[in-house]
Amino acid sequence: MLDISARTIQVGLIGSGIQLSRSPALHVAEGRANGLSLSYELIDLDLRRVGLSALPALLREVEERGFAGVNVTYPAKQAVMAEIDVLSPEAKALGAVNTVVLKDGRRTGHNTDCSGFAESFRRGLPDADLASAVQLGAGGAGAAVARAMLQLGTRHLTIFDRDAARAEHLAEKLAQQFPGAAVDVGTDLRTAMKEATGLVHATPTGTAAHPGLPLDPTWIEPRHFVAEIVYFPLETELLKVARAKGCRTVDGGGMAVFQAVGAFQHFTGLTPDPQRMLAHFAAMGA
Repeated sequence: MLDISARTIQVGLIGSGIQLSRSPALHVAEGRANGLSLSYELIDLDLRRVGLSALPALLREVEERGFAGVNVTYPAKQAVMAEIDVLSPEAKALGAVNTVVLKDGRRTGHNTDCSGFAESFRRGLPDADLASAVQLGAGGAGAAVARAMLQLGTRHLTIFDRDAARAEHLAEKLAQQFPGAAVDVGTDLRTAMKEATGLVHATPTGTAAHPGLPLDPTWIEPRHFVAEIVYFPLETELLKVARAKGCRTVDGGGMAVFQAVGAFQHFTGLTPDPQRMLAHFAAMGA
């Protein structure tokens, strides 16, 4: 919890392969700008050699250590919901949590990925043709991104995921929440790309830990917009291909910053400066 007298706060991030995360630097710098002594600890499941079954113990640990909260990332955004006392409307609608506030013995789950991606997309691709989009990935981040795309006005969203049941569950939920849009699960990615106006990528492929391309690059056409959520590296193989073809693109940096803006406010109760956080992220380099 935030110690108002000492102006100190301790938060962290739970996930796998998170050593290259820029969240610590973003939160620490914004905390300093607001007069806080803020520490941000990486709780890496890989380094601890534990899986999702360790989530209950990890949450008890950070509570006992006095954390104000934790961010949650791949692969725990959906699994952590079972450990939450209260879900925000957004987290409940998404079925995923990326921010857990620990206060007065209660765990409150929020999701700032959706608003973070939406703000990044609005700024980076303000005039994108949202008639029909293909989305790769239906996990915790994918759920948030899909909801954001529909909120932005996408009229037809086709979701692909290695886990067909997960994709179907997400599509059914979104179809109920957005009755004015068409949401379905794709089976033929090549054909879907021919019909789509854009591509949204929401899987770990392209990260430093999972390099490569999430689809055949020949299926990307100059008319497509391409939106990425991966931010390390900032220019993924997918974005390199898309930009070389003349596609309009948005990288994952904006989502990383704007989801952090929301999380910082939940953790501290203070209003952060988005422009300052964008500038700090940019100063960290690609």
